[in-house]
Amino acid sequence: MTSLTHILSDIVGEAFTHAGLPKELVQVRVSDRPDLAQFQCNGAMAAAKQAKKNPREIAKKVCSALTELMPGTFIEDLDVDRIEYVLNEEKGSFSYITSDPNALFSEVTIAGPGFINLNITDAYLADYLEKRENYGVTPISPSEKVVLDYGGPNIAKAMHVGHLRAAIIGDSLRRIMSYAGYDVLGDVHMGDWGTHLGMLIADYLREGEESLVLDTDVEDEASVAKLMEDMGARYPKASGAAKENEDLKKEAQETTVKLQNKEQPYYGIWEKIRAVSVAGMKKTYGKLGVEFDLWKGEADVHDYIAPMVEDMREKGWAVESDGAWVVPVASNEDNKKIPPMILYKRDGAVMYGTTDCATIVERVKLYDPVKMVYVVDQRQSLHFEQVFRAVRKADIVNDNVELTHAGFGTMNGKDGKPFKTREGGVMRLEDLIKMATEKAEARLDEANLASDMDEEERGDVAHKVAIAAIKFADLQNQRQADYVFDLDRLTSFEGKTGPYLLYQAVRIKSLLNKAKDAGEKIDGDLALGEGDRDLALLLTQFPDSLQLSINGYAPHHLCEYLHKLAQGFSSFYGNCHILSENDESLKQSRLQLCQVTMNQLEKGLELLGILVPARM
Repeated sequence: MTSLTHILSDIVGEAFTHAGLPKELVQVRVSDRPDLAQFQCNGAMAAAKQAKKNPREIAKKVCSALTELMPGTFIEDLDVDRIEYVLNEEKGSFSYITSDPNALFSEVTIAGPGFINLNITDAYLADYLEKRENYGVTPISPSEKVVLDYGGPNIAKAMHVGHLRAAIIGDSLRRIMSYAGYDVLGDVHMGDWGTHLGMLIADYLREGEESLVLDTDVEDEASVAKLMEDMGARYPKASGAAKENEDLKKEAQETTVKLQNKEQPYYGIWEKIRAVSVAGMKKTYGKLGVEFDLWKGEADVHDYIAPMVEDMREKGWAVESDGAWVVPVASNEDNKKIPPMILYKRDGAVMYGTTDCATIVERVKLYDPVKMVYVVDQRQSLHFEQVFRAVRKADIVNDNVELTHAGFGTMNGKDGKPFKTREGGVMRLEDLIKMATEKAEARLDEANLASDMDEEERGDVAHKVAIAAIKFADLQNQRQADYVFDLDRLTSFEGKTGPYLLYQAVRIKSLLNKAKDAGEKIDGDLALGEGDRDLALLLTQFPDSLQLSINGYAPHHLCEYLHKLAQGFSSFYGNCHILSENDESLKQSRLQLCQVTMNQLEKGLELLGILVPARM
């Protein structure tokens, strides 16, 4: 990514090379102390350690090399009263400062034991913002194929809040990585081939009610909803009965075998259940603004299982253990016990690990990805450790293919326990979205927003506010962390919330619309000064936040950045004249800065799966 920090790293890296130092030690980053400098480089410390020299001397050598590489930047045109910083080098004070508007750096200072602090000129900053493309994001080249697995709902069951985090985190990663140039395939990976379906199908056939399934119109929302309600009520009863009655349990197991052998009418009933379930999922995911490229499940890889297991047996990777077939995956380096991964149980049934391995076989064959990332509850970490070891041991994937379990924590209620309904049950995802939308409508009333809209537009705004609240509440946390879902706090238009970010974006849109209504063209050059600089510098950090989000599969970095940008605009708006500015060129510059901020804020929110309304 061609962020400003990358450009500065290249420039300082050339100075390291010029000074006879390793360029790879250089990484310029945003300063931890913005009161002292805008950017900093700690490479002199590492270089000094390698060279066994004083890091401050190394830093001076680098700064001198910078002046030689760009001779007009620092020494020439220094104000007389600033020359003392150069002359007093031997006394420990070492700075280059220039007021040359054509310079890149306005000040380079050595601080502490050898930190190199860097400030860039306002002219260079403005030039960078005006000339950069795609907000400073350069897509990777060549592109890399990535499969993201982030759904996991079971068919024949209503989606609930337990499916929320995988969907939100996975979808945001799909958007972010696609924007960065990766060729991403998002796979919902449904649970659609297990014993629970045998129980359900057996119950329909036993009761003579299979027509309830087969007559359902997949294109009709009401028909789909009716069957989903029926299956949601029927499965718990069938499951409970099978646990208490061995005959029913055996019947369900036999039905499952017949289903997986694609016998009729079992397979035909299953096909309709799957189609109806997918239609229901698409509706719910659609309300959440979550998208997938692949709508695959365990059934799609069933035919890969037998040849995969046979290959593992022939090569000695799979062994028999007490009637079952397993893959030993423990290593001598393990500091905890890693049990073998079961392929076939004693009764011949397959396990989740079996279908997950077969899914990897299919993905390698069909897509040949360089990365496969699983956005799944972190409590499944042992499972994925077993699966990843098994497929590497069996040479299903080579060492160049990244396999990552991007685990996440739980969404809890105010009591600190997993989020549930007031009655203590698992909340359906559609009910959560409805509840958040109703709360968003109340928030709009409290803030006297969207009061001049018709019912349809106001409903759309309330929905966008609700989804922003739900998604930002989740994504702003470190992925592995548990968090408390407090709807009252998360729907507020103040604080670190999704609605606050929407409000700031709409506020900028309103300002720009007023400017256009007043005849302003908003096409002037950026002429940055004291009041604009902090916001302009924040605008340069967008690519860095994306890179951090990709590196750790952690969208909270982008959330943190967007919140800082929104706060930065709020300070700028409060401290600077914009429409009331008398200096026409300065007014145009600030309007242009508002336009860039709004575009970038809107793009960042889009990458989180959050849409900004036109107005509030």
